[in-house]
Amino acid sequence: MTTIIVSGALANRHLNGGGAWVRLNWILGLQKLGCRVYFMEEIQRETCVDATGAVAPFEESVNLAYFQQITRQFGLTDSSALIYENGEKTFGLSLGELLDLAATADLLVNISGHLTFEPLLGRIRRKAYVDIDPGFTQFWHAAGNPGARLAGHDYYFTIGENIGTPACSIPVGDIHWRRTRQPVVLEEWPVSPADARGRFTTVASWRGPFGPVQHGDKTFGLKVHEFRKFIDLPARTRAGPWSPDHGPGQETRAERGFIDLPARTQATFEIALNIHPADKKDLDLLRSHGWRIVDPKIVAADPSAFRHYVQSSAAEFSVSQGIYVETQSGWFSDRTVCYLASGKPALVQDTGFSRTYPAGEGLLAFRTPEEAVAGAEQITRDYDRHCRAARALAEAYFDSDKVLGRLLEDVGVPGIR
Repeated sequence: MTTIIVSGALANRHLNGGGAWVRLNWILGLQKLGCRVYFMEEIQRETCVDATGAVAPFEESVNLAYFQQITRQFGLTDSSALIYENGEKTFGLSLGELLDLAATADLLVNISGHLTFEPLLGRIRRKAYVDIDPGFTQFWHAAGNPGARLAGHDYYFTIGENIGTPACSIPVGDIHWRRTRQPVVLEEWPVSPADARGRFTTVASWRGPFGPVQHGDKTFGLKVHEFRKFIDLPARTRAGPWSPDHGPGQETRAERGFIDLPARTQATFEIALNIHPADKKDLDLLRSHGWRIVDPKIVAADPSAFRHYVQSSAAEFSVSQGIYVETQSGWFSDRTVCYLASGKPALVQDTGFSRTYPAGEGLLAFRTPEEAVAGAEQITRDYDRHCRAARALAEAYFDSDKVLGRLLEDVGVPGIR
């Protein structure tokens, strides 16, 4: 049987159910193909914290508890390891077992280059880097930033499907980037009814895990900078015939770009938003423009909660990191893939993905506020058709059998059914 090691951040991103699903879709998808799959994660002393956020001993950390919870839930207790402080301790498989496993594994799938522990890396004969942050990865590499962690791999895959084409401004340097997609195990994400037909949601971090990136004389922005451009979307899709201040000589709501939806199709917009208290001004601005804000650490803290949040939504609305938009990388969100698989239409900012995926039914791309308003109207007015199209698109483009089967063929891994 083919043996594959998957490595990525799970305990390092505790209370992030969406981040956990990124890794789980790879693990469970490879298992579904008939592979024997092991999961490895590294964590450092300063990352281990208690419930208050204070640095804590490894054994008492919420990180370890989160790792235990999720590996137990998905049947990975005997096939996973959390490696503490460069091998000083491990939870799960012992260091000796990990070394033996590394020597016999057919492939390492190293998500974002997470696994860096050389005693293991040096023993694995075939290593594939998977880039899920296109733009950040390549610009860091071009600048000599070790955070890219690209060295020592045999194959390089990116979800930025426009990288290396004239449509995308991201430099490839000395790396041959192969294209892949965010996989989803469709059986884990069945079509589910929405709690309310017009409820658009998303799960987001206001500033994201990385700061702005400088390349040459260009600074690439964050999600916050894109979201501010669409701040008045809820107000522009509010039901009602006229704005209160309409009178003789004034423009109608329609003339000012507002869409008046019937009450039965009225759209509401909600974000499970990770936002720092220092950004209170932005938080107040969102709420004053009609956004409902909920806490992702409550509604999407683990894989089950995240899945419930997505599947109880009617559709997704989201903008993207500025770097994905400005470079036209073709980046496509793992979160959006989960919405589509659940039969939820997605109205998302175009990062150049419309060159690859058919946008218009189930998946709607926007570049301007006007296009976002029109997309919300299209989804709410013909909701059932867009739901069917969303699931069909997930089946055609993101089914883990297809995505991961193609990747394994690319790297020459044998024995896959």
